[in-house]
Amino acid sequence: MTPGGFILLLATAACMAGANLLIKTGIAQAGGFAVSISALWKLAWQPAFVAGVLLTAGGALMWFRILATQKLSTCYPLFVSLTYFLITLAAIYFLHERISLQKLAGFAVLVLGIAIVARG
Repeated sequence: MTPGGFILLLATAACMAGANLLIKTGIAQAGGFAVSISALWKLAWQPAFVAGVLLTAGGALMWFRILATQKLSTCYPLFVSLTYFLITLAAIYFLHERISLQKLAGFAVLVLGIAIVARG
């Protein structure tokens, strides 16, 4: 993977992590979610939810560029790992979620895996 490709991949993962946090926040502010027109209408008026959907679209456009220029067998595992890592860190910081020792061990494995895959 090229250095520029990795930077774009990291930006895409950050967009998707931020989008997930915004969507979760918007759903909470709307009082939850059920599959119904009224629930969708409530979400459409939640700024955090709308921002999360727009950020998802922006992340998708960056992902398309990555797919056009990088090896899928390298970029997809990195994207998933980085997104998981960033979402979990943000959930701890912004949503005050707790982290277990099992997750810490998983993070160590992810960081090692990201380093190995990024060099390959």
